[in-house]
Amino acid sequence: MLQKSPLYAYIPAKDVKRARKFYEKTLGLKPGPEVSGGVTYEFASGTACSLHAAANGGTSQASQAFWQVEDIEREVAELKKAGVEFEEYDLPDMKTKDGIATAGGAKAAWFKDTEGNTLALIQGLKS
Repeated sequence: MLQKSPLYAYIPAKDVKRARKFYEKTLGLKPGPEVSGGVTYEFASGTACSLHAAANGGTSQASQAFWQVEDIEREVAELKKAGVEFEEYDLPDMKTKDGIATAGGAKAAWFKDTEGNTLALIQGLKS
């Protein structure tokens, strides 16, 4: 049933104006339609996310969304130049180097937005 339907992410923000500045100025996203005080951002392959006001924005300990990228090193370098700070992890099963971890057949990098939401970049490794 749902497998053939598009899936969209919601990103909660305590302060939508502050968050929009981060997404649009720092990440370079182009805003789409504004809906109920929030905004939609459209991406490749018909995917999108909605940034919306929520008192609980930034409280999740898990990643809110991720971008599937072709060259994670390039993307991380470009985002760092724009001022994005990547998370560094040193865990028994995962360690980042320059913000990037390699495990489970993929490379991944995580960063937080102005609201405390964790977002990720993922690059699948070719077998």
